[in-house]
Amino acid sequence: MKKIVILDGYALNPGDLSWNELRKLGNCTIYDRTDPDRIVERAKEAEIVLINKTVIDRQSLLNLPQLKYIGVMATGTNVVDTEFARARGIVVTNVRNYAGRSSSQMVFALILELTHRIGHHSQTVFNNKWSESQDFCYWDYPLIELDGLTIGIIGFGGIGKHVATIANAFGMHVLVSTRTIPQPAPEGIEFCELDPLFEQSDIISLHCPLTKETEGLINTDRLVQMKNNAFLINVSRGQLVVEQALADALNSGQIAGAGLDVLATEPADPKCPLLKSRNCFITPHFAWATHASRSRLLQMVVSNVASYLDGNPQNVIK
Repeated sequence: MKKIVILDGYALNPGDLSWNELRKLGNCTIYDRTDPDRIVERAKEAEIVLINKTVIDRQSLLNLPQLKYIGVMATGTNVVDTEFARARGIVVTNVRNYAGRSSSQMVFALILELTHRIGHHSQTVFNNKWSESQDFCYWDYPLIELDGLTIGIIGFGGIGKHVATIANAFGMHVLVSTRTIPQPAPEGIEFCELDPLFEQSDIISLHCPLTKETEGLINTDRLVQMKNNAFLINVSRGQLVVEQALADALNSGQIAGAGLDVLATEPADPKCPLLKSRNCFITPHFAWATHASRSRLLQMVVSNVASYLDGNPQNVIK
């Protein structure tokens, strides 16, 4: 049987899923996490290596002569030197469209926190502020209705489409900027360039891949284009945002708030300026991680490996 090594399986499966279907495909060794200096030691005899965020760079590839297949257990493939892997005849695959429902749900969890301050108001109840109120209700942040607001979605892959569907259900006007406009264009969506999207949106949600063109997309110039009462949402990639520029915009009131599930450095660097920013909510990159989403991901990982072993690999990174 082929030797399969999983270098960082914990994020996908911290113990509530089963690896049994993968074990049926080969001699499978699973590590929760792998430090960079142990990658070669652990994977040196493997034909198949599966990773989530462990980096397989050129030097690692040079020292893994048995390696024929790298399966990224996620969508982003920036953790692999794909060009060098291709030159060495190594197949690299990823998994797409497994987290659309969970991630879009998280987008609106962040939006609703920004518009209703649910956590804050709940805590005030436990601090007896409601008990001490002269009225039957109170609030100490403005409460914002989504119906009639404009949401700008940058990127229109699986997650972006789900976000647009939910936004329509809330009665929002949906603007989308994307490289390729689907034909026929879906109803309830207006496609536009980035400039009008930044200028007109009350909420901007990022759903584009991290590329040379999109890195630092949210910078000082773009933030100046946004409305002063606008919110920024990012459950995509932290590097899409220039963090100091966003922190400055939040602290100065250039924009009203941000909800982020990703940062440029993960786990969070204690010196990240956004950790002390005004009206900024940050969660620990778990938008994708519902049980349902991870179950789909594992099924697709198994399917990718099985297809490779059958000689017809799928979801190959070109």
